[in-house]
Amino acid sequence: MVGKRTLGGNIAYAMIILVMVLLMIVTVYPFIHVLFASLSDPADLMRTRGVILAPIGSVTFAAYEAVMNNPMVAIGYRNTLFYVVTATALNVTLTILGAYALSRKNVMLKTPILFMIIFTMWFHGGLIPRYLLISQTLNLQDSPLALIIPGAISTINLIILRTAFEGVPPALEEAARIDGANDFQILWKVMLPMCVPTLAVIILFYAVAHWNAWFDAMLFIRNREWYPLQVVLREILITNNTESMTTGVSSGDVMPIGETIKYAIIIVATVPILFVYPFLQRYFVKGVMIGAIKE
Repeated sequence: MVGKRTLGGNIAYAMIILVMVLLMIVTVYPFIHVLFASLSDPADLMRTRGVILAPIGSVTFAAYEAVMNNPMVAIGYRNTLFYVVTATALNVTLTILGAYALSRKNVMLKTPILFMIIFTMWFHGGLIPRYLLISQTLNLQDSPLALIIPGAISTINLIILRTAFEGVPPALEEAARIDGANDFQILWKVMLPMCVPTLAVIILFYAVAHWNAWFDAMLFIRNREWYPLQVVLREILITNNTESMTTGVSSGDVMPIGETIKYAIIIVATVPILFVYPFLQRYFVKGVMIGAIKE
């Protein structure tokens, strides 16, 4: 039977709820601000300062029309979807194979191999050697492979999945081997079904990382036809380049609508990846806690 909360317990519980509500407001409000600003009248928005809790002036979708009519946005979406799908598929495949191999007992040179993998979390060659390796040694300059191959495996994701595989009861593997299953069958029919939460979290980590990636593309991609969406977004926000989306707009309205275009492009670049979270949320907490508790 659960006892009643004491006065101190009730106060602590109320404080926790208050802190969580404040954190939720701090987290959600920037998105609300950007959304309402993108729907606001450009001239009225330019005259407004402070908190925005509703569209300013008349609601207009002119900024979204300008964004959607920009061919670079469509090119960025196409390229980003290509990078996310192909790179995540490669990442997950190699991570699964590496984690399974390192989770098996009596693997030759398992300890030194694992040490070399973990070593990359502590030390790396630096930006210039990496640039020279990818652009000159591997000759991947201005190639989409420069955004896919160099980051084929994440060390932390490999360790997380390896820990999950090690947590699968050995009796299941022994039973599969008695039935004549080989390693690939054990991996596909025993290990992966038992580690779905962890696998879902790793897929989410890889996909979000590729969706948000822009630095490598800025370094290695010169052909605008291979720009990912985030580089297009950076070009619009950082360099203030909205001229291509304000053709046909009077000179006096270029600056105001340019501001709403910046907000609209943020929404366009953010919303798609947000829809992925609800489908993986039920796996998230269980997946990231793998290996946190040893019995």
